[in-house]
Amino acid sequence: MDLRAQEEALRRWLNASALVRPGGTVVVSADAGLSVVQSLVRWDPAGFAERELADRRELGFPPAVTMASITGAPEHVRELLDQLELPEGTELLGPVPVASAREGARDGDARTERALLRVPRGGVGALARALKAAASARSARRDEHLAQVRVDPPHVV
Repeated sequence: MDLRAQEEALRRWLNASALVRPGGTVVVSADAGLSVVQSLVRWDPAGFAERELADRRELGFPPAVTMASITGAPEHVRELLDQLELPEGTELLGPVPVASAREGARDGDARTERALLRVPRGGVGALARALKAAASARSARRDEHLAQVRVDPPHVV
């Protein structure tokens, strides 16, 4: 799931609408009840951004919070999580399976899991330091199949 899908749609619609000659018509073939469509009709990107941020605060999604994802084979995700000293206020979500098969892999080899770490915006520095310390400790092994770490990834689900 891309958290920015609606804002990207509004950005594209506004850019396309700005190209219409004065007196021209813009036609949107979408549900008029959607907030993103209403923002276009009202030409109100700032209002849309305010509502979107309020919704994300309520749900605990970026940019209201910082999220980090750890993705990889279950044993690598758990290994990194075990080495991680989580800063105060960090919430661990998962790990959960995110993929079941890779091309050419046997059933037991194809599992991928993802864990999400959520921290208030003020804790991003402490979370980044903790992730760096844990990742540095495991990088000495030079294993190509370690878990991948991303901070504020656009796709969190």
